Amino acid sequence: MSLIDADVPTIDRQRAQDYLRAGLWSEERIADSLRAARLRRPDHCAVVSRTARLSHGELDAAVTVTGQRLRGLGVRAGDRVVVQLPNRTEFLVLVLALLDIGAPPVLVLPGFGDYELGHVVRAAQPVALAVTSGTKRTDLVESARRMREEVPSLAHVLCLGDTRGEDVDLAALCDPAAPWDGPLAGPAANPATMDDAAVFLLSGGTTGPPKVIPRGNAGYAYMIRAAREIADVSQDTVLLAVMPAAHGFVMNCPGVLGTLAAGGTVVLGDPTDPRQAFELIERERVTHCTLVPTVAMQWAISAAETTADLSSLRVIQVGGARPAPELASRIRTVLGATLQQCYGMSEGLLCYTRLDDDETVIVETQGRPASSMDEILLVDEDGDPVPDGTPGELLTRGPYTVAGYYRDPGATAKAFTPDGFYRTGDLATRRPDGNVVVNGRVRDIINRGGDKIPAEDLEVMVVRHPAVRACAAVGVPHELFGEVVCLYVVPEDQEPTLLELRKFLRDLGLAPYKLPELLEVVFALPTTAIGKIDKKALRADIARRAEA
Repeated sequence: MSLIDADVPTIDRQRAQDYLRAGLWSEERIADSLRAARLRRPDHCAVVSRTARLSHGELDAAVTVTGQRLRGLGVRAGDRVVVQLPNRTEFLVLVLALLDIGAPPVLVLPGFGDYELGHVVRAAQPVALAVTSGTKRTDLVESARRMREEVPSLAHVLCLGDTRGEDVDLAALCDPAAPWDGPLAGPAANPATMDDAAVFLLSGGTTGPPKVIPRGNAGYAYMIRAAREIADVSQDTVLLAVMPAAHGFVMNCPGVLGTLAAGGTVVLGDPTDPRQAFELIERERVTHCTLVPTVAMQWAISAAETTADLSSLRVIQVGGARPAPELASRIRTVLGATLQQCYGMSEGLLCYTRLDDDETVIVETQGRPASSMDEILLVDEDGDPVPDGTPGELLTRGPYTVAGYYRDPGATAKAFTPDGFYRTGDLATRRPDGNVVVNGRVRDIINRGGDKIPAEDLEVMVVRHPAVRACAAVGVPHELFGEVVCLYVVPEDQEPTLLELRKFLRDLGLAPYKLPELLEVVFALPTTAIGKIDKKALRADIARRAEA
């Protein structure tokens, strides 16, 4: 029996058969791999958080009981449950229980606000919504309660914290030892097949509200298996998750799910303080972690002052944005681990530098595709292919790239070609060795009088200046040229001047038309919920400054 949802776009059957014949797809779901790992190593530590330490056996008991309680509440295979929770044990238990019973979780970043959450709920039509109270974002709990009244499908608010009225106590739901007055349902076979959605991820929302992305069982399970091998994740792995675990990079590249499926240990941490992260690394003997460049930079700076023993670190994955080569080299030198650059998107394609690549590849590229059956096209503005070494928009399709968005045919038609290629919106260059260099977003191009300036290329050069800790380049409207470059700079100590930066860039050989013409010095750059630099906020800021 399949639960296949008519609103989930599917790839053409010929390609599906190709992936099956190649042995990439199988009937094994990621939930099957996770349960097998829990049963294989019941006494080995599975998860560590602020409030709990669970073995794989204890985790399996919690997942089983939580699944029975969820089914008692009426959650069935094929139902969707929106999960917006911090890095807590309850988050992990809930997600694994939903995978187990075949009710795909819709993973929402904790930093998303009422606007984004409301859009996701209306698109996904879930039967339950899991949120947390007792934080600065308590308003989301009230929003969830309002949504329960407004969205017909939404029957339950699962609340972690201060519950009331009809809320379900999420802490009790996920604790096998906690009293439970609610109904129970015995275990039931999960009828989901490889065509059904395992999870729903979200798009980055850089061009509007986030879009809901159904990740099918077959492709999702294969992607995690491939990523585990590339990142050398095994039963001895200890993964530190300091970024939100709800993000695909942390959840499945190979991330939390890949580590647990290998029989390893996941440590759920706090992204705000490198000192706390270093203490966790020393105490838990962490081997792997996933970071965005902004956090990696904070780690690299703090590592010079720490007395913590970081010698257990083996692999630091950096993704979400392109790190400057200087930062990439510094990570390896200061933190003593192999840097693995990761480039990908929630819709599919993953590229990695390999752990045995030479220094130049690791520092200067974002790697090559995880699968031999990943297809990449680089095209110009007219959609025509460009040769290796020439920047173009990256298009992709493959065994774990989706065919479209959930209940959004308009967005699907815009983002996918008729023959199934996803338009990433990223400007990239492919080297002869197959490794990809990401030059920025197609729309993150500053058009100065017809000359195109990739913002990210400029930023990578600017941060080489010793007085610059971080920077971002945005286009500012200009009467003559249409746009000119404005640099936002976070200084190291002494503030650089615009003239100093222009001379520095000229000495590096930068074309004169690419030189910045405005400079704003700030204490910090605004970031999105996942830690990327928020260019929309910067453009709004410079617009306000222009009006003042």
